[in-house]
Amino acid sequence: MYYIAADFGAGSGRVIVGCINKGELSLDEIHRFPNRQINLGGRVYWDFLSLYEELKTGIKKAFEKYGSDIKSIGIDTWGVDYGLIDENGRLISNPVCYRDSRTAGILDKAFAKLPKDKFFSLAGNQFMEINTVFQLYSAVLENDVALKSASKLLFMPDLFAYFLTGKAVNEYTISSTSQMLNSVRRKWDDTIFNTLSLPKNLMQEVVLPGTEIGRLTDNIQEELGGNASVIAVGSHDTASALAAITADDDEWAFISSGTWSLMGMVTPSPLLTPEVLASDFTNEGAVSGDIRLLKNITGLWLLQSLVKEWSAKGMECDYSKMVVEGENSTCKSVIDVTDSRFTAPKSMIEAINGYCIETSQEVPQTQGDYMRLVCQSLATEYAKVKTELEQSTGRAIKTIYIVGGGSQNGLLNKLTAQKTGCKVVAGPVEATAIGNIKIQAMAAGELSKENPLILKGKGMELKIFKP
Repeated sequence: MYYIAADFGAGSGRVIVGCINKGELSLDEIHRFPNRQINLGGRVYWDFLSLYEELKTGIKKAFEKYGSDIKSIGIDTWGVDYGLIDENGRLISNPVCYRDSRTAGILDKAFAKLPKDKFFSLAGNQFMEINTVFQLYSAVLENDVALKSASKLLFMPDLFAYFLTGKAVNEYTISSTSQMLNSVRRKWDDTIFNTLSLPKNLMQEVVLPGTEIGRLTDNIQEELGGNASVIAVGSHDTASALAAITADDDEWAFISSGTWSLMGMVTPSPLLTPEVLASDFTNEGAVSGDIRLLKNITGLWLLQSLVKEWSAKGMECDYSKMVVEGENSTCKSVIDVTDSRFTAPKSMIEAINGYCIETSQEVPQTQGDYMRLVCQSLATEYAKVKTELEQSTGRAIKTIYIVGGGSQNGLLNKLTAQKTGCKVVAGPVEATAIGNIKIQAMAAGELSKENPLILKGKGMELKIFKP
């Protein structure tokens, strides 16, 4: 059987076909495309129409190559963002990007209605202005016409699935990023919706990973030249990436390394203690039914922003070369990656330089200096979060699994091992696609605990870094 994994990151997307033969997975990247944010009328949007067209292009290419051997399709994306559907089943507008400024200062307004500790006891999420609940609350306070016209709220992966199948659901792992889902009951929380006057009628049934959402509609079948089921996977990309990790004990943590660094541990149930709240952790759903206790950390967004600036100036930006230069750099400066000035600055170079000047540190001079500074800063934050995780869970961490595109950065992996004192297992690079396909194969009965997935080949290698 063949499975299609559509993986949308904040910077790019791709469609990958996976085939499992005697438990061994092989991957074939069919289509890759950029994901951009568009500033229009003072608001930042995702170009959903373009992304949906790219998704269809990828699926069509997969059908052309593999035909009726394709069993199903799974879609994963970044968290928190959503689209609104009207009563006629049409998209009301492009989804607003979480980096839009509409939620600036929203936390204090929300806490005036629902105290922070009470809020946390219900949803168990890290308080970030970008979370769905605060995006939705800002729309309520703005008296948003689009919200009044809506009949359904669908998170990004649910939105793609809806226009492929005509079926509207809210998948569990992506819903758990919204801060509107009760973390214990796994249902939309009445207190949160009622207290903040949010339209609960827009929410859909929460379905678990492995659930069949529906088959492609007749029109989509005709357009794309094939038919398959759409399966709810770990629709939050980190949930799918985590599903690709195999560990023999519980003395481990994970880092999903990309635009964001999501660092955490797997726990059997939500941890809602004052210590967890104070440490700013979030309880989110895992495909296993467990909880991903994690913290969202600004990740390679820092480097992505630097590269964008350098490229705009006509400078060469060879990532591999910059990593080597970073290894040879003597820059010792460290920034606080959680500082809000690095969230969406007009110039990341100026933001970093300004921080270094304010803290009496060396200002980086070369691309290699900036690379080392970013990697040192992220590794320093990882070490801090590792200690907080151990204190919150009462469990020791001896191994850190780093998955995602950032696992290819050898300098960051090496510094993470040094700063945390843990063995670092980097890879697989394609963890998100692997986890996505793994869940589809389990739903099809091709994989089980007795018949596990075997990882070999390109994109599935592991590299070890010792402290």
